[in-house]
Amino acid sequence: MSWLLPAALSAEPDAPARRSTRDWVVDSLCFVLGFGFTVLATADLLGWSTGIVREWQPTAGWVVWVDGVLSAVAGIGLWWRRRFLWPLAILALVLSAFSVAGAVTLTIMLLTVAVHCRFPVLAAYAAAGAATNLIFAAARPDRTSGYWETVWWGVAIVLIIALWGMVVRARRELVASWRDRAARAEAEQQLRVEQARTLERTRIAREMHDVLAHRISLLSLHAGALEFRPDAPPAEIAGAASVVRATAHQALQDLRAVIGVLRTDQTGEEPAPERPQPTLSGLPALVDEARLAGDRVALDVQVDLGEVPAGTGRTAYRIIQEGLTNARKHAPGAVVRVTVDGACGAGLHIAIANPLPVGVSTRPPIPGTGMGLIGLAERASLAGGHLTHSTDGADFRLTAHLPWAAG
Repeated sequence: MSWLLPAALSAEPDAPARRSTRDWVVDSLCFVLGFGFTVLATADLLGWSTGIVREWQPTAGWVVWVDGVLSAVAGIGLWWRRRFLWPLAILALVLSAFSVAGAVTLTIMLLTVAVHCRFPVLAAYAAAGAATNLIFAAARPDRTSGYWETVWWGVAIVLIIALWGMVVRARRELVASWRDRAARAEAEQQLRVEQARTLERTRIAREMHDVLAHRISLLSLHAGALEFRPDAPPAEIAGAASVVRATAHQALQDLRAVIGVLRTDQTGEEPAPERPQPTLSGLPALVDEARLAGDRVALDVQVDLGEVPAGTGRTAYRIIQEGLTNARKHAPGAVVRVTVDGACGAGLHIAIANPLPVGVSTRPPIPGTGMGLIGLAERASLAGGHLTHSTDGADFRLTAHLPWAAG
């Protein structure tokens, strides 16, 4: 039903306002009323007895013609009163001092000013219009009423039209404010949706960094062993190849799952169920996997892994996983010491230490993004904890403290 609204309310934001169906109807009606009344009133004042303005006393012919011509110009201008508001408003204000033929046109222009202008502007214009009644009552006396009666009736009409226009303007502003609120609420909702999508994709990317870096580093380690020991017994080569195949298969499964989530998010379909996220209870299996790949890991757990909250345990698992991956990249063959301790209410403490590499490794370096520690620090911060890394003598140490709330 937008055709029932004026263009100021039905037009799209930041779009040029064109006349709506309602505007065409209103403008046509104003033109017919304003110009038609001017023609009939002028004919009556010239003695053609149309009966429109019989109560006004006869006036000089040149005054009637000037009134008729100027009122006709103003009546025709009603068709463009929104575009040329103030030229027509000033012409109407001048006519209000002596015009009888332009009475309807002057009323329409006063209402237009009241609808489209702020109150201070309307107050000044209405005051000027009321003041011209002092001149009009003397220049065009009425047969049926005295001077002051004509003046007060003119002032009353001006006030009524101005108040009517203020009501229309207030209603339009209220509707526009509702529309603006609805548009802002919709935009904010879209922004929240986009932020949620961005956060979810960031979370997925962080998980993939942790998982794939671990898997690919294992692949690189086994492939390097096959490369540097081509004369190994066939059983060992077959075992290493089997581990490479299984690790690559797991990495592809992880990658496929995440790509599936991202694609369903873009197409708007129902997202596929996510794989169960690891917790600290899976730490022994992670260490066994690293040991099977040839890593030398010393694990010291001084807490009950099953009692650690799921969120804290997941963050701790990812920190240890990334710590093992970094040790595998930068200190291959070194003993990695992993310590997990803490208590409910005191927090969970994680320490990962490995000797710094000595000399130049003959193995090709495992490529990485260089953002692993930064991602871990952000993950720990989001969980409410903190993470530090430093070089202590001949060891590299990675420590993290995570909250473990009581209850």
